Amino acid sequence: MEPRTAPPRTTPFGRAIGIGAVLALVVGIIVLAFAWPAVTAEPKDLPVAVAGPDASVEQVESRVADQAEGAIALERVDDRDAAVAAIEQREAYGAIILGDAPTDAPEVLVASAASPAVAQMLRGMAAELQQGITDQMREQLPTQLQSVLEEAVRTAVQAALAQASGQAPATPPAAPSVPELPSVTVTVTDVVPLADTDPRGTGLTAAMFPIVLGGMLGGIVISLTIIGALRRIVAVLVYAVAAGLVLAGILQGWFGALQGEFWLNSAAIALALTAIAAPIIGFAALIGRAGIAVGVVTFMLVANPISAAAIPVEFLPVPWGAVGQWFPPGAAATLLRDLSYFPDADMTFPWLVLAAWALGGILLALLGHFRTAGGAESDDEAAHADDAVGEPAGEKAEPTDREATPVA
Repeated sequence: MEPRTAPPRTTPFGRAIGIGAVLALVVGIIVLAFAWPAVTAEPKDLPVAVAGPDASVEQVESRVADQAEGAIALERVDDRDAAVAAIEQREAYGAIILGDAPTDAPEVLVASAASPAVAQMLRGMAAELQQGITDQMREQLPTQLQSVLEEAVRTAVQAALAQASGQAPATPPAAPSVPELPSVTVTVTDVVPLADTDPRGTGLTAAMFPIVLGGMLGGIVISLTIIGALRRIVAVLVYAVAAGLVLAGILQGWFGALQGEFWLNSAAIALALTAIAAPIIGFAALIGRAGIAVGVVTFMLVANPISAAAIPVEFLPVPWGAVGQWFPPGAAATLLRDLSYFPDADMTFPWLVLAAWALGGILLALLGHFRTAGGAESDDEAAHADDAVGEPAGEKAEPTDREATPVA
């Protein structure tokens, strides 16, 4: 008679319900992390340069303060050249240039490469400025008409008096001329436009998420499949360099989303990948496979939503926009945009941020080399994997007393 097999063990209903509830909570957190920046995005203190006579600048400052509601922070500069320099160095998103005379047409400078959203906002401001100038001229028109009318009445009275006294005027009075509104048109100049290959800037924005995802993927796979801290570090560096060349070739050579020097763009991408992958292998070396989850949460759910890759830093609530620039996703987004369109900008900070994360991850991997239980190796393998390099293949470690003594 065949033995009866025990029925398969089933999961208790309480555990099943708990797992479902936890997964629902995780999904909610993910949606909140990605939707929060877009839902709460609001411009605040966007730096915009302004140049012109003091009286005109004061009028514009008063008008912007009343209508912009804190979205724009005007910063005075000497002239148009200084305003253009501020835009090209990414110290301002645009500028308002006022003429010396009331009839001089103002000019609004924008930089769509810095932010298409801010450029569109400044174009709307130019339309409002144009409407304000037109309204001001129309307000002055009745006064001019009153002067013309008074002059016409005065001339007519003098002519009538001369005729009544029998003295005909030498020449008939000329017809009064109706004043015309001067034509003042506000011009908009795009100082740093987007490339023709990426006219809306969507390619540059969309490129950031694959870079973040690629950095995490490299760190996760290397942590799970490669044994030895030094080997992991070498694998991360090789992966970052190769992927940097591949991604730069696709984004710049194929799609045209990146501009500027190819080798600098590839180096920036490689450093960004290292700055994300290296901390993941470092966390895994310190606390085991749970460190992989720490890296994913840090870069995907914390750093990526506040990276300001799709919107300006000033659109995020204070201080999260500035905080995001201290993480690899935000620093990489700023660096690639500057390399593509703003070569005169100071790029020291994003380079240092990426280098610090990359170096910190490598140091964590080396520090956790003797205590990790994560990734593909056990504690003993992690502690001695790199030490075994160069040992003859036939040599074998002498067994310890515990290993040699049989257990009764």
